Amino acid sequence: MPKCKQEYWQEIWNYAPFSRTKFPWGRLSQELGHRNSHSCLVVVDRYSKTPIFLICHKDDTAIDTALLLFNRVISHTGLSKNIISDRDPKFRSALWTNLHRFFGFKLSFSTAYHPQTDGLAERIIQTLEDIIRKFCAYGLELKYSDGFTHDWCTPVPAFELEYTTSAHSSTGQTPAILEKGRNLRLPEDTLRKDLIDIHPTDSRFKIILDKVKHHSKQRINYAFDYANQKWDKSHKVPDFKVGDLVLVSTLNLTDIKGPKKLKDSYLGPLVIAALHGTNKVQVN
Repeated sequence: MPKCKQEYWQEIWNYAPFSRTKFPWGRLSQELGHRNSHSCLVVVDRYSKTPIFLICHKDDTAIDTALLLFNRVISHTGLSKNIISDRDPKFRSALWTNLHRFFGFKLSFSTAYHPQTDGLAERIIQTLEDIIRKFCAYGLELKYSDGFTHDWCTPVPAFELEYTTSAHSSTGQTPAILEKGRNLRLPEDTLRKDLIDIHPTDSRFKIILDKVKHHSKQRINYAFDYANQKWDKSHKVPDFKVGDLVLVSTLNLTDIKGPKKLKDSYLGPLVIAALHGTNKVQVN
């Protein structure tokens, strides 16, 4: 017998990943990760999985963030058709709304309290935090004159290079190969004497690149199918209609008075007044 009814409930949420892009930097994800007084704006190409880590401050304005993105990303990759972002106030400001209208790219937001909507950026942030944590705990100490604070900002470009030259689990290839068509030459490569410098012809290079892209596409399709199957096991596709009675979770509601331990898990039943997309409803 179950201890409570919730053990048998499937979470009602439709798995709706963003569509797959067919070329590098056609669609990118961006998200802010905070650490102490500094922040890191993580920008990821959803095709090649190439990341760009931009050191910034959490008190930067929307225009500061826009200039940083233009100077460090757009100036090298060009404008993307779609930018997927979290719901940080900087990205929801009037400035960003006008920018996406002026430059012609679509600005999409991940769903609030559902970071799996844009799991790619979330996972890379976790990886970056893990690398920084290990560096600060066991690596080289870069001390300030007045103490022993670890400087995690200085080695971030090295972390970016390491990630770009490491094979990604979804594609089976390094981001560098999918974006540039070749692996980047690393400092440790200069110590190897057995490297052979091969310059394939244009036709041969195209064949190699096409094979790599075909293999990566198969791996990405497999990753999407696996994510769908894993999601469907624990979630139920919503079939809400206007006029239905529903219960609303209080997990993320902050305006409920009284001790958190004493508040109800759900409010309602409430009447659905309107439907907005597949995963959002308006209740009275």
